Amino acid sequence: MRALVELGLRNRRAVLLADVPLEDVDGFRQTVVDAVAAGWRLVAFLGMPETAETTRLLAILADDARGQLGAASTLVGESYPALTPDCPQAHAFEREIAEQCAVRPEGHPWLKPLRRHLPDHRAAGRTAVVLDPDVYPFFRVEGEEVHEVGVGPVHAGIIEPGHFRFQAHGEEVLFLEIVLGYQHRGVERLLETVDRTRAVLVAESIAGDSVIGHVGAYCGAIEALARSRKSPRAQAVRGIALELERLANHVGDLGAIAGDVAFQPAAAFFGRLRGEFLNLLMLVSGNRFGRGLVRPGGLAFDLPPAMADEMRRRLERLRTELEPVARLLFESASVQARLEGVGAVPREACVELGFVGPVARACEVARDVRHDHPYGVFRFAHVPVATAWAGDVHARALVRWHEVLRSLEFVLDQLAALPRGEPRAECGELRPGELAVALQEGWRGEIAHVVVTDEQGRVRRHKVVDPSFHNWTALAVALPGNLISDFPLCNKSFNLSYAGHDL
Repeated sequence: MRALVELGLRNRRAVLLADVPLEDVDGFRQTVVDAVAAGWRLVAFLGMPETAETTRLLAILADDARGQLGAASTLVGESYPALTPDCPQAHAFEREIAEQCAVRPEGHPWLKPLRRHLPDHRAAGRTAVVLDPDVYPFFRVEGEEVHEVGVGPVHAGIIEPGHFRFQAHGEEVLFLEIVLGYQHRGVERLLETVDRTRAVLVAESIAGDSVIGHVGAYCGAIEALARSRKSPRAQAVRGIALELERLANHVGDLGAIAGDVAFQPAAAFFGRLRGEFLNLLMLVSGNRFGRGLVRPGGLAFDLPPAMADEMRRRLERLRTELEPVARLLFESASVQARLEGVGAVPREACVELGFVGPVARACEVARDVRHDHPYGVFRFAHVPVATAWAGDVHARALVRWHEVLRSLEFVLDQLAALPRGEPRAECGELRPGELAVALQEGWRGEIAHVVVTDEQGRVRRHKVVDPSFHNWTALAVALPGNLISDFPLCNKSFNLSYAGHDL
């Protein structure tokens, strides 16, 4: 691997933090631990086979304050000293590496199956199974008055499958363990083996409500490796689509939160308005979730002036309809009483465990890829970062509302002055032996696609990190001390993706 490709960004610097040989794994570990202690953040941590006996570990880190990305790598054998005891941000990544590559992180304090599947092709040549998918040792709180409540993976509503096991004393939650992996589809394997025409469809299907976020990150990595430069017009339309996706989901979440506290006026209005934003995505792309619009090199088709004018008129109308409903929600004492103080995530936990998106921003951690690592149109059009300080359900809802207002302003500004340019540029062959990292601020938070090519320019490894991969731990952190009956409300305020985690 020769380089971190900068995705065409002039203000981003790429830093090789360490590349150490097999005999110096401790040096790699110390490099990553020291970097995180100094303020870097673990974006992705993955394994790739080098030989039947060795695996390359690759860590991608971000320094949000300086807009830098960094990489560190090493070769390991059947095991290596776990990073998690000194770098908790690595805990889920190391469980994933143990599962995928049959490499044991020695000293990991919570080494359990993550997606509960056997090692795949990346562990070719290895016969060992580090984590048995059929054995999952649940944590238990012992005591005569402590009881255990299991919820899922089959739920009463039409939702995705996930298992939640509560240790409770009466109604008070003492501990929550979350078990996922019921929707493992082999997404990364597909992205590494199918042709580009099909791979872009796979990227759009990673998480059904984050189509623009994931396909934009996928295309960003591919364009970087192909040295393809999108026109300013394509960048602007991609930004519009991304913010429309954010608007639809944030507005829908506000309605769902209102519904969970039985505040039906706001639930009904926000539910209808979510459909209006989905219809705008359908107008621009032909699909209510944005499928078919973003393609390597730019867009599959242009945004005509008449369509842009219609979108502006509809957005102006939606803004006038949104504001009184939001006031009704946030100014009602009964609603505030149900939202404030519920499901609080401490700021210290957010920093230590590397949470992203509205979850982090509700803890007064101003972490936003659009600001810290701007890409595409966001290099030129600044979207202010919305934060709150309490870290509870109310703070997460408030952050969503402020992001709705700012996304509306951004989309209206872009539609008023769309730049010229062709909708799509040529996107040729990938450069051999390179590494590209693409970050995109989806509506749930940071989406990362890491692509490594081999010496023939083929995709050797494609790592996907959905924001839910980071943030499911935040839900487990938020629940202790709350009532079991508060779980639906708390869960809805995170609204994490099962499919995005399971891949």
